[in-house]
Amino acid sequence: MTSNLSIQQLRSLPKVDLHRHLDCSMRWSTLLEIATTLKLPFPQNPQKQQQYFLVTEPMVNLEAVLNKFLMAQKVLASEEILERLAFEACEDAFNDGVRIVEFRYAPTFISEGHPSLTFEKIHQAFLRGIARAQKTIPIAVGLICILQRILPLDKVEAVTNFAIENKDSFLAMDLADNEEGFEPKPFAPFFAAARKAGLHTTIHTGEAPNPLSTQWIYDAIEILGAERIGHGVQAIQSPELMQYLIKKDIPLEICPYSNYLTQAFKTYEDHPLKKLIDAGVPVTLNSDDPGMFASTLSDDYLIAHQYQKLSFIDFYKCNETSYKHSFISEAEKSRVWSR
Repeated sequence: MTSNLSIQQLRSLPKVDLHRHLDCSMRWSTLLEIATTLKLPFPQNPQKQQQYFLVTEPMVNLEAVLNKFLMAQKVLASEEILERLAFEACEDAFNDGVRIVEFRYAPTFISEGHPSLTFEKIHQAFLRGIARAQKTIPIAVGLICILQRILPLDKVEAVTNFAIENKDSFLAMDLADNEEGFEPKPFAPFFAAARKAGLHTTIHTGEAPNPLSTQWIYDAIEILGAERIGHGVQAIQSPELMQYLIKKDIPLEICPYSNYLTQAFKTYEDHPLKKLIDAGVPVTLNSDDPGMFASTLSDDYLIAHQYQKLSFIDFYKCNETSYKHSFISEAEKSRVWSR
């Protein structure tokens, strides 16, 4: 199908991105530069470099993609690198038409690969990069702290405490990584504590195909208090769940290109994006891991336009939903959205 809207037109559309991993948003040229400086082994053949570092074609499943992210972890080796990452991620988002962005990151993901980087050093480096970017570009930026399901609960508790201690510079907490084998109940006290401290909740769930996916989405809302659902595309399997999301006004943070690369759906045409929108489910469009995918949010819009037949009107509605459900303050959002 030939697109009626060009990537340039989609890039010019003011956009909100609620689901973007900061630690997987490194600019490709920067990644290569840092990998070279750190003397990391990687192919010297340019055609093989992206294949080595990035995810640019469908993987076997979500777990295979998550394993690939360990390549990104290796370059996050210093405070200076993290500050540069945050600055350039803001710059790249703005140049793609994004005016409001909520970055999320897992402190444990970075510190695990680089023990000298404490949670505090990581966080302050990101804040410096964001502050530097905001001096030159009108973009509203917030940070979400990710808990990793796969880690021991004492580490999860440590990250929760860190998020609460830094509640003035975190918007929310998230729970990510593989769902299978990780019941939500053990994590409930952490999210209850974060909520009590004033932090919002968004949960990665219902991303990969699984007979339990729809129940996991219910659990994220009812047990963990999710206000938004990260991905949640498997909600399409349950009309009852879709009505529940509509009634509760809980939006899905959908990332079409990511869902294709993780093989949540085999083809772009199979993706339930348009069906969810037509059913009235609150839907937002997001980029997920643009650095690791060598993509932009506008690429997700182009996929949605070409293969799901979404129009400019659909995109405006998705951005209205994103704006409404963003955890960033109204004052900060309106400051950049009206410009």
